[in-house]
Amino acid sequence: MNKLQIFDVAPAIPEKLVFLETLAHNLWWSWNYDAIELFRRIDRELWKQTGHNPVLFLQRIPQTNLNELISDDSFMAHLERVRTAFQKCVLGPCEKMPFTYEKEEVIAYFSAEFGLHESVPLFAGGLGVLAGDHLKAASNMGLPLVAVSLLYRHGYFRQQLNNDGWQQESYPPNEIQNLPLTKVKDNAGNHLTIGVPLPDDELQALVWKVQVGRIPLYLLDANVPENSPELHQVTAQLYGGGEQTRLLQELLLGIGGMRALAAMDIHPAVCHMNEGHSAFISLERLHHLMSRHNMNIDTALEVVRRTNVFTTHTPVPAGHDEFPVEMVQPYLKPLQERLGVDADKILEWGRPFDAPAKTPFSMTALALHMAQDCNGVSELHGQVARRMWQSIWPGKPEHEIPIAHITNGVHTPSWISPEHVLLFDRYLGPNWYLHPGRAGMAARIDKIPDDELWRARQLCRTRLVRESRTRFIRQLTERNASRTEIEQARTSLDPNALTIGFARRFAAYKRATLIFRDAERIEAMLSSAERPIQLIISGKAHPDDNDGKELIRRIIQFSQRAGVNHKILFIEDYNIDIARVMLQGVDVWLNTPRRPQEASGTSGMKAAVNGALNLSVLDGWWCEGYDKKRGWSIGHGEEYEDTEFQDDIESKAMYTLLEDQIVPLFYQRSEEQIPLDWVHMMKEAMKMAFCHFSSHRMLREYETSFYVPAVQRHRDLQIDDWAAAHGLAQLQERLRQNWQTVSIETPTTDMQPERLRVGHTFRVATTVHLGALQPNEVVVQCYYGALHLSAAMSDAHTQEMTSVEDLGNGKHRYECTVRCDQTGRFGLTARIMPQGDAWTRNQPGYIIWASDPS
Repeated sequence: MNKLQIFDVAPAIPEKLVFLETLAHNLWWSWNYDAIELFRRIDRELWKQTGHNPVLFLQRIPQTNLNELISDDSFMAHLERVRTAFQKCVLGPCEKMPFTYEKEEVIAYFSAEFGLHESVPLFAGGLGVLAGDHLKAASNMGLPLVAVSLLYRHGYFRQQLNNDGWQQESYPPNEIQNLPLTKVKDNAGNHLTIGVPLPDDELQALVWKVQVGRIPLYLLDANVPENSPELHQVTAQLYGGGEQTRLLQELLLGIGGMRALAAMDIHPAVCHMNEGHSAFISLERLHHLMSRHNMNIDTALEVVRRTNVFTTHTPVPAGHDEFPVEMVQPYLKPLQERLGVDADKILEWGRPFDAPAKTPFSMTALALHMAQDCNGVSELHGQVARRMWQSIWPGKPEHEIPIAHITNGVHTPSWISPEHVLLFDRYLGPNWYLHPGRAGMAARIDKIPDDELWRARQLCRTRLVRESRTRFIRQLTERNASRTEIEQARTSLDPNALTIGFARRFAAYKRATLIFRDAERIEAMLSSAERPIQLIISGKAHPDDNDGKELIRRIIQFSQRAGVNHKILFIEDYNIDIARVMLQGVDVWLNTPRRPQEASGTSGMKAAVNGALNLSVLDGWWCEGYDKKRGWSIGHGEEYEDTEFQDDIESKAMYTLLEDQIVPLFYQRSEEQIPLDWVHMMKEAMKMAFCHFSSHRMLREYETSFYVPAVQRHRDLQIDDWAAAHGLAQLQERLRQNWQTVSIETPTTDMQPERLRVGHTFRVATTVHLGALQPNEVVVQCYYGALHLSAAMSDAHTQEMTSVEDLGNGKHRYECTVRCDQTGRFGLTARIMPQGDAWTRNQPGYIIWASDPS
């Protein structure tokens, strides 16, 4: 018997309501409270059933409901209000920006995942959510940015726990027809496809677009008829499959992503790699410049490196993709032919300087070799990243490794509760989300009445309890739990109890079970009749991480103990929707990573902007955000080698904070039953998160520190048919040919050590052997700093030395004067580097010391 032919019938949208379809296909609605309410008021239950997906929602609305809306004056007025806001925020002119971009000066932002909304499941966790917030802030600010990623037909896995608490994974397909996607068309009106050459085939991909406010996000889809079934798997699962699939995904993202932009006549002035997954963009960008502007590989390298930006997000070595040389090599053959360089040279770009030939090819190393502007995502992570990747720049002191930091931020309108939106509209002004750092905003938060802020907190907690119960009952039902268990679940949690939230990826270093280390102490707090606490926990372990799955299982088992059951709930299948409800509803947000393994973390920022107080190890962003007026630190920033000892010390510190400070403060009430001291801490937390940890602040830092300088360099390099770029390539070739003959002798001084006092000066001299190079092509510096017992130099200073005598045969005498500004024991040496801009001076392999400063 033949299969039934299946077809869908959607309602005919009346002309007066056509804007609803426009709105549904632009994710601007997802961070506009009034737009969300516009959909929600049509049919609240259907809105929930369709997972807050307006595309699917509009397909499911009965025709009669839509016809009735036309005659609803209130609804039509609401629709017109949202339409006006949409036209202003998405279609209208942007606010005047500090820097004026030319029409063709586009910033291309590449990421393997984007967490935009729960209805668009193209993300796994924090990296994707951060990327999504990046686009939303760019839309608000009017940045000329486009984004590129992959369209995963199955997304990331769905999580379900069995009766033992062990994580099970499933990969239901994304229903493409229910996503806000449109196919991109080429100039001939055909659906745009691009190809990526493989050793024995070509990987084809269809190009889709998702509109995020003003920002287009282009997605590449390998599920096309031209590809073999094996190649369909390239975009089947996010972070799915083995190494080979991951390599193909990253080739498609980088090389295919750049080709897609070129096919749409988009030629970025700046490319931003969000993690190393997209590092192959540099190889395609080199070819693009060579073919489009008739330049050689050396000139193209000078342009690409000065106009690429790279952000690294993980301080954990296992989080950086690398591939065996024998796996990568076949895929480099098409590239080496197009670039005119051999595969060995490309492989060099993907490993530390002078590393052995069999060293795995690192995507992070490739990105670092190809970007002048690199950064970690918090101040502490910047330090960790400089230490982790020092091998790329041999001879460079750690503090000079060219990896800066820009601390992550969050897109407040996407995460703030409806109750807080109303408060912010009332007391901060209607456009508060556009200018979070504007002077006076913090003072306005202070003016929110304590009783109104506390009422909002109670409403958010009540909604969290209600939603958690609903999800918990659904979980029990799916596991065929008894009727008694389900009835008991209906009264789980207390809407008035101090609620602590923990939600993140379940990796061992995040220590999800630390709060359960002393069962007796935590049980006493959970079962207290007068001042109870309760825990709501959520998160996924990577499918291959059995240690992470074991952490989940242990939590489930603990939560089933008599006396604490239904006071600890684990919410399955963590996603943006669950995160939003938790972040808006908890009183305390718990974070217990092993320092310094949390690069940044943004969940605590989202919780804080909703008035939750952080209880966290001083790691990631909390090192910058912590103040005793707005939260608590577990420990004082110590780092341990003995992890058992660490867990013992930090768990005890956490229990003491809960017992002695947090719980008493929460239950200390005024005559009006308001915990005034707690509310004052809430305000401090909200001011901190809103004013200092917003994605608008983050993006403005990217713009001023990286984007604008890179755009300006791009402008300067292309003047007179790329004359400056050609000049830099010639300089690079001259350095490459002559640097091996350069050396510097141990410096001499005229100091009298027994008589040196603060304020004294002395002369330093050295002889430099430049060979064929000239003094104006190098920088010679005296390098000095305090010595520790280990003889390592710290707090180093540099003093530029001047060429005072040509000694002949390429030898030159350099001198400078050093002033003694502080007491102590110091070390001194000298070094030589190329003269030039930041990339020229910082490029790997071009620094020579008279003696090792370490």
